[in-house]
Amino acid sequence: MNLRSGVLFLAAFLFAAAMVQGQPVNWKKVKVLVYTKNGKGFVHDNIPFAVKAIQQLGAAHGFKVDTSSQPSVMTEENLKQYTLLIFPSTNNDVFDTDAQRLAFRRYIEAGGGLVGLHSVTGTERNWRWFKMMLGGTFAWHARFQEFTVRVIDSKHPSMKGVPAVWSRADECYFAKELYPGPRALMVHDLRTIDSTLPGHAANIRINRGTYGDFYPAVWEYAFDGGHTWVTVLGHAKESYSDPVYLNHILGGIRFVASQVTTIDFKKAYAQHRDDEVRF
Repeated sequence: MNLRSGVLFLAAFLFAAAMVQGQPVNWKKVKVLVYTKNGKGFVHDNIPFAVKAIQQLGAAHGFKVDTSSQPSVMTEENLKQYTLLIFPSTNNDVFDTDAQRLAFRRYIEAGGGLVGLHSVTGTERNWRWFKMMLGGTFAWHARFQEFTVRVIDSKHPSMKGVPAVWSRADECYFAKELYPGPRALMVHDLRTIDSTLPGHAANIRINRGTYGDFYPAVWEYAFDGGHTWVTVLGHAKESYSDPVYLNHILGGIRFVASQVTTIDFKKAYAQHRDDEVRF
């Protein structure tokens, strides 16, 4: 390879890396809101542990962390201060009013980010736009057990330090009402799920749909002006003291923060929570 070819190759490599990484992250300018509101139904006991872990990540890396379980924080005036929002194992309806839903949607349209952990796919199951933003909605999960997840995009920031083949105790989540667009970064290896457990063989067959041996476990999605990163891993509260899992979350936060430039509500267009998306 001659010098010119080498320079061109390096430029192409750096351009490709930039497309994945986004802008460099200045942690001192990053501010996140950890939102813990849950609707009626099951509430994960991991939530306080997730909040504490994110606060510790913020302290260690220099980004600011606010927390709230109050839907009243969902106003444009309040949300504009945040680089991204984090929903840790939220479930069912987490907003009280459609005005709050609209403010959240317009925040995403304004260029905001969302990091969703574990059961976030079970959030706002009756809101079409929210399900589109996530890429789908909760369908079923296998019983908590040891199984294998596999990295399929090793260059992504949220995969840094994650084993290529990761054996862990967790829940294998499946989704329905899937929307095109999300880019999978890690997958469940369905061959390692115990199908002898009651109901599992039939539920795995039904919920995997047309997928083969692998099913999305972690993905990112540029959608409607904003950016979403979701990992459905993290059921056990012990996960939030696992350095590998915490590094995985930090990588997701870093990635979304790298995609968010400014929060500009002039770019937001929705006047109702259910307005058609302008692709």
